[in-house]
Amino acid sequence: MYTHYMYNTLAINPAYAGTRDALTVTALHRSQWLDFPGAPVTQTITMHSPIVNKKIGVGLSAVNDRLGPTRITSMFGDFAYHLTLNEKSKLSLGLKAGMNLFTADLTQLQTTQTGDVSFSSDIQSKILPNFGFGTYYSRERFYAGVSLPKLVQNDFLSNTISGTTNLFSEQRHYFLIAGTMLDLNQDWKLHPSSFLKITSGAPVELDVTTQFVYNNKITFGAMYRTGDAAGILFGYNLLEQLQAGYSFDWSFLNSTHKYNSGSHEIVLRYDFIYKHEDKIKSPRYF
Repeated sequence: MYTHYMYNTLAINPAYAGTRDALTVTALHRSQWLDFPGAPVTQTITMHSPIVNKKIGVGLSAVNDRLGPTRITSMFGDFAYHLTLNEKSKLSLGLKAGMNLFTADLTQLQTTQTGDVSFSSDIQSKILPNFGFGTYYSRERFYAGVSLPKLVQNDFLSNTISGTTNLFSEQRHYFLIAGTMLDLNQDWKLHPSSFLKITSGAPVELDVTTQFVYNNKITFGAMYRTGDAAGILFGYNLLEQLQAGYSFDWSFLNSTHKYNSGSHEIVLRYDFIYKHEDKIKSPRYF
């Protein structure tokens, strides 16, 4: 779950790799349900760049996702091929391949029953491979993408005294992302975007976000997540190539808001451009 999905696109869609015409590095930290013991904490870092006359994009995505005593660490490589449809639009086809590792620090838990053998040792699963794919259509002022970043539904197994136990199985997640940039006047722009998430056994969830952009430097807006939360976002271009963002969302649409102080997210994105002639001449809104 990312409130800054519009700046963290490679984490969910491999076809985004290389679309910013620069070596782009993005780091994100999310603390969900603050003050709730064992609440989810997620960090992602992605980097991607175009190569071979900008027809191919390559990238790397790393995710550290912690919930209570459990942790899933993922590392994936991303590959995208860019098709030029016309002077103003491109279509990218992407593949993602990598691996996941699940660990559980069960010995750190305080149990109601002393010496409970179920919590007497930590758990570490085998490294499990996975792969996925995506498509990404882009113009200067519009983008849309569909992706399935993890196709294989791996079983996470653990060897215990009583034998092999199936801890859980991965579920496929289908993502659809879209956004545009509209001119309001010479200084102000409007950036609406959306993020649709579909998976088995859970309600379809839609993020709808609207941000105002002032002078291509300052952004602020609001978001709404169906069945869950609403929030606010702020962003500032610290340098021409460095962007920082912060968001706060509050899960007032379900009972979790009684037990936490909201969710916080911070994102940083930097574009490395090595040659003067390769400098981005027009703003890269996405």
